[in-house]
Order: sequence, then C-alpha cells, then structure tokens
Amino acid sequence: MIKQFLTLLLKGMAMGAANVIPGVSGGTIALITGVFGRLINAIKSFDIKALKLLLTGNFKKFAIYTDLAFLTSLFLGVGIAILSLAKLLDYLFKHQPVYVWAFFFGLVLASVWFVGKTVKTWHFGSVSTFIAGTAIALAISVMTPASENTSFFYLIICGIVAICSMILPGLSGSFVLILMGNYQLIMIQAVSQFNFAILLPVAIGCVIGLIAFSHFLSWLLKRFPDSTISLLTGFILGSLGILWPWKTELVQTFGEKTKVIGYQWHWPEINETLGWAILFIILGLATITVTEILGKTKSKNTPS
Repeated sequence: MIKQFLTLLLKGMAMGAANVIPGVSGGTIALITGVFGRLINAIKSFDIKALKLLLTGNFKKFAIYTDLAFLTSLFLGVGIAILSLAKLLDYLFKHQPVYVWAFFFGLVLASVWFVGKTVKTWHFGSVSTFIAGTAIALAISVMTPASENTSFFYLIICGIVAICSMILPGLSGSFVLILMGNYQLIMIQAVSQFNFAILLPVAIGCVIGLIAFSHFLSWLLKRFPDSTISLLTGFILGSLGILWPWKTELVQTFGEKTKVIGYQWHWPEINETLGWAILFIILGLATITVTEILGKTKSKNTPS
C-alpha cells in the first residue's frame, strides 16, 4: 500500500514538474508511466452518482467509485512538484536555459517513440490524425502571446484551457498560459507568492475543465483508440519546436514588466556548451526509457 502510494506520488511529481515547463505536458508523462487511462476514467467518475454518494454520506463507496486514493496520491505529487519547483525552474531558466531545454527536448523526443508505438494499427485515419496533431502543435508554437490579463473570468478560462492542455500529451499547459499572456502571473508569481486572488479562479477553471474534458477524451479513447493516440503522438512531435534548446527569446517591455512574445530559433555553435547540451539530451532520452521500462507501458496496457 505504501509502495503504491509512493510510486503514484513520484509519478505525480514527474507530471507536476513537466507542467511547470513551457513546452512539456504532464499528460505525456502520465501516458508514458501508464497512468493516463486510469487518470481520465477517475476524473470522469465525478458525476451525478458520485455527488449522490457524497451527499448521502456514503464516503467509502464514493472513494471507491471515484478512485479517490489514486487521484489523491497522484495530485499530491503534482502539487508538491509545482510548489517546490516553481522557483528552482525560474532560476535554472535564467542561468542555464540551454541545458534545461536540452534535457526536456530529449525527454519529449523519446516520448514520441514510446507513445507512437502503442498505436496498434497505422491506417489512413491514424496517419491523418498524426499529421494533423503535429501541424496543430507546430502552429501553436509560433503564435504570438496575448497580453497579461488579471480579470476573474479570464483567469477561469486560463484554468480551463491550461488544465485541458496539461492532461493532453504533447500540449503544454504552461506554454498555453504563455500564449494567453498569464504564464508568469500564474505559474511563477502567484504560485511562489501563494496569491489566492489569482490562484482561486484558476483552480475553479481547472476543476470545470478536468471534469468536462475527461468525459470527451475518454469517449475518444474508447471509440477511436488508434486515431486518438496517433493524434496525441503528433501533438508531442509538434511540441519539439518549442523545446529546441538553441533559441533566443523575443521579449516586449510593458512599463516595468517584460514578456516573452516568441522565439527565434538557430543552430548551435560548436563549443563546450554544445557537448553538455547533447549530454542532457541523452539524459532526457534515458529518463523516459527507464520510466517506460519501470512503468511497463506496453501496447496491451494502452487505454482503449
């Protein structure tokens, strides 16, 4: 029991760490570690029946029906990672950005293979959705971010869109928040300062988005398993452009605030930094490989 709790806690922490990084999706980690299908089904179980069980005081049946122990362990890990890594990653991005991007580039590159191989049949539909997913993710990566917006209802929308992106492999919730103009406000400032005026509406949006989107995604996985997984694989492949380690941030200054509005990509120079970056790419590849082996995420375990 304790071993299972710690395993789910660590997987949750890996998902949380991924969600903090612009360009990396917690859903990718969930898929690779073998908890994606169970996560979607558990979230989907928060329906009218669950509400009745809760209101009638039947807490034991409610916990079993919603797989509450699983969700608690996993989201506790997500929360710990987000709260503990927000400041650390902010520091690393400022001082060693190439190495951070290189590690996650390798991590996501390996994910393309391990997620893609779970597609049982590559037919016209699955190939088409793979191409579409790649194109969508690439298009998102070159979009111009919006301006920061602290409106209560806009923050709710941020929560809905970001959480849907976070559970979708290949679509980064953090990067979507950058596009919506509120990444620094929410993931860096509000999280590190415990600013509940910002976090509360975002949390409301997250709950709404999780419950509504999980039903739709579960239906897709049951009805069109190969096309859905191939679409997610395309999302992951397309996100590699965001993670390319050698890029320059394009920033815009608004008064005292500076905001990233895009990236200018370039080839690396042949020097010592390149050698270390390649090492971190290999480390990222190895991390997902080991995770896949430990999680035993074979094709037969793919949610369908």
